This record gives sequence, C-alpha cells and structure tokens, in this order.
Amino acid sequence: MNPNQTLDDIQWQALIQQTAGYFSDLTIKRGFQYYKQGRVHDMEYSDASGILEAAVDGTETYHVQLHLTALDESECSCPVKEGCKHMVAVLLDYAQLQGRSIHALVNAHSTTYTASSTYDRSETNLRYTQERPSPGTSSWRAKADHLPELPISAWHELFEVCTASLGTNTQNSFYAKNALSSLHHIKPPMPPDMDALYELHAHLFVLGKLVKQPTSAWNSSGSYIGYHTQVAADHIQASIERIFKEGLEDSESKEAFGQRLSETNVLVRQSMLTEPRNRKFYTQVYMQLWIYWIYPLMKTSEGTIREELDQLQAAESEYGSSLARASWYMAQGLMSFYLGQDEQAWSLIREADKVSILPPAAVLGFFGMLHARQQWDRLARWLPEIGPLLGSHRSEHLGSYQFYWDAVIQHLPEKAERMWKSLADMLPYSKDIYQNALITHGRWREWIDYQLSTGREPLEFRVGELAPIEKNAPELLLPFYHQAVERYILHKNRAGYKAAVKLLKRLAKLYKKLKQQERWDVFIISLSVRNSRLRAFQEELRRGKLIS
Repeated sequence: MNPNQTLDDIQWQALIQQTAGYFSDLTIKRGFQYYKQGRVHDMEYSDASGILEAAVDGTETYHVQLHLTALDESECSCPVKEGCKHMVAVLLDYAQLQGRSIHALVNAHSTTYTASSTYDRSETNLRYTQERPSPGTSSWRAKADHLPELPISAWHELFEVCTASLGTNTQNSFYAKNALSSLHHIKPPMPPDMDALYELHAHLFVLGKLVKQPTSAWNSSGSYIGYHTQVAADHIQASIERIFKEGLEDSESKEAFGQRLSETNVLVRQSMLTEPRNRKFYTQVYMQLWIYWIYPLMKTSEGTIREELDQLQAAESEYGSSLARASWYMAQGLMSFYLGQDEQAWSLIREADKVSILPPAAVLGFFGMLHARQQWDRLARWLPEIGPLLGSHRSEHLGSYQFYWDAVIQHLPEKAERMWKSLADMLPYSKDIYQNALITHGRWREWIDYQLSTGREPLEFRVGELAPIEKNAPELLLPFYHQAVERYILHKNRAGYKAAVKLLKRLAKLYKKLKQQERWDVFIISLSVRNSRLRAFQEELRRGKLIS
C-alpha cells in the first residue's frame, strides 16, 4: 500500500458518514470481528483510480475492491457482493494504517445520528430538522433493553413510537434513512443472532411504512406507489437481502431466538399473503427468510415444513378474495420443494406465474439452492421445467439460467442433450444464450444453421464473434457469406454494394485460408460478369481491388 496516501480530517469525516450510510450496523460489527481476527491481507492502493484492493479470508478467500470516495461502487467476490462484512474489515484495516480511530467507524451509525442535521430538498421545498430524541428516550431505551425477551409485536410497537416524530407525509429515501437511524439509536447490545434479527425488523418496519400506505395516498386502486417511494423500498429490500445473506452466528439465546424467528415468519407470511398483486416485496422477503435462515436452522425438520404448508393452505379460507394468490402458490411451491415433491412444486410455481409474472429472482432461487447443494441430477430436471418462466425477462437473467446448465453439464455430461432441447424450446427468448452455448460447445454447424434460418446478416457480427468459427470450421462460413452477398447486391443501391464488397473481402481471405484460390477466382469473375450492368457495383468492386 502507498504509505503517502493519507486522509485529511474532512475526508475522514466524509468516510465515517459514508460508512453509516452504506453499511448496516450489524454488518459493521461483523466486519470488526474479521478485522480483529487479522483476516485482511495483500492490501494495495491505486492513486490513479482511488481504489483500495485487498483479500479477506472468510469461508474462502474473497477479493475486495473498495472505492474510498464512493463506497456504494465497491465490489466483493463473496455471495453478498456489496455492503458486506469483508468490505468493512478492509476499511477498518485501512483506517488503522492511517492512524485513525477504528471505533469511529465501528460506531458510525450512532456518531452520525447524534449530531443534529438539517436537510434542504429544493425539489419539494421541504426542510426537515433531525434532533436527538426528547427526554422520553430513556423510557424507550429501558424497553429496548428487554427486546430479546419481548414478542416481535412489541418490537414494532416500540419502533412506531420511536419514529412517530418523523411523520408519514414523505415516504421516500430521506424518510427511510432517518427512520433507520432512529431505530439504530435505541438498539441495545444483543447476542449476534438477535442483532441480525433486530436489523431485519428495523428494515421490515420501514418497508411497511413505505409500501403499506392507505389507498388514498396513491390512487384509487392502491396498487401503485410513487417513484420516490419505489426507489426507497427497492433500496430497503436490497438491504434486507444483504442481511439474510450475511447469515446467522451461533449464540446462547437459541430458544429465545427460535421463538422470535417463528414470530417473524408469521408476520412476513401475513404481509405476503395480503400484498397487492403487482407488488412482490414480501414474497421475496418470505422466500429469503426460508432459504437463508429458517431452512438452514431446521436442517431436516420435515414436521416444521408440513406445519407451514398447512398454514399456507388454510390461508385461502382465511383471506378469501384478498389473498395474494401468486405469492400463495409460490410459498407452497417452496414447501413442496423442501419436501422433495418436485412435480407438485412445478405445478404450483406455474400457477403462480399465470396469476402474475414472477420476478426472475423467485425462479432462479430454486436453481441456486440446488446448485449450492450440488444436486446436479435434480437441477437438470428443474431447469427445463420452470426455466421457460424466465423467457419474458431480460437476457441477463437468462445468462444465469445458462450458468446453471453449464454447471450441470460439467458434472453430468450426459445431460447435454436435455440442455439443447431446453434452450431450443425457449426460442426466440433464449436466442442469445442459445447462440453463445453453441459457440462455447463448438457446435459450429448448428450455429451457422441458426443464423441462416433467422436471416441474420454476417455484418451484424463483430469480427471477433466470428473468429472461433473462422479458426475451427472456416468452410461453414462460406454459405453464410455467399447468401448475404447476393442479398446486399439485390438492394441495388450504393450502401448495399459497399456491404457486399466488404463481405467479399472476407470471402477472399477465407478461400485463401482454405487453399481454394482457383475457386475464388472463378467465383469473383462470374459474379462480376453476372452483374456487369450494375455500374455502381462495378465501381465498388474496383475500389475494393477485387477486379481490375
């Protein structure tokens, strides 16, 4: 690391503010543990980019790129990827090298909250002054000290009191940030697992304030929320996902934590089953709660899963017409998945998609679980069954779908034909990953046949994209190029002639590579004679030095 790179006081204060804004209090505390354990090594700083790079030993060694002036642009190779404890550990190690106070960063949330701050929002002419809580704070803290012993409903009652002064008129990122700061301010010391649960509920409380507004707050149907509210809710949901992915740490409060976790499941389930049709906030929270916390803790407790399935099935009569059916089907599909009832799970997931198009994360989540457990044969059965539900989404999600197929083929090569059939059945939605897979697996003829059947033009591809075929099977490009040349000439305009000549030059190189120079000479002369009346084309041929 560059020893001359130092932070002045202004930069240091800005870094503390960024730390509080980007990392949750729980993540900071976990990063502090990693820092104390000396897990950070190989630190390097680049003056040119302002990026701090380091390796952190976790479940495996992760690579961190920390943008000191823009922490939200930082990256980590761990599953959480952003806002994780590995980044915090690197940040703390950096602060120590700078001779700065580690605890100023560890306590960033309380440090930034206790200072009074005023915000001026020019767009809405809104001014909001945040002050330290009134003397009533002591009574809040007295109740907060007993939170691990109190039911989750009491937690949310306390949250309601603590955030009452913030009002409910401006449901945006500004409100969410201040509400979370208020809740962090009263959080008592807790065991690690309870600490994670508190962070989760603080975010769930704020999410509820953002998306569970009265119908009159949005429109007559209550189905849509405003843009700024949506942005804030998306940010809160991303933070919730990070909390789940950070996992849980063992503590001595297993019985109390188990009870609070059960109450959390009830709260999230109720919110999910009554969520408006076009929103999936609580559906994703429910899925993540089970995938990252409840199921790993249960190990093989089939009874708990069946009990949850019974609760879900009873919801139809309990909620009636207000039941969020897409979420209801998905939740039952997850329980069927855990019970190994795959065909039942597929049926339920498809029913959910009929009611409301599923978000990609809901579908990919099943593949991710099977991949993590290395259940390759089962993954090979799941991919073609619910993979087509990704068809209407953007191509980056289909890229993830191909990633899982590649993993299957790596371990079970005999499943390759199933993959090709699946990708072909998903056309045209799967066209990008289908073509990439053909190239990756060296199926050159099928790639060419696909381009010819869809009418793609060779000039639509960069030279680099065609390079693997030109290297491994150049003869297959001949019909692809020849047919395109004839189409370009038929345009009978200067642009078409120029495109034809450009492609003819590639053909000349191909024939030379194939050592078929005579065949090329016969072809180019024949082409020139056939089109001798097209003077502009003749000019382009001469200009391209294809004829004299």
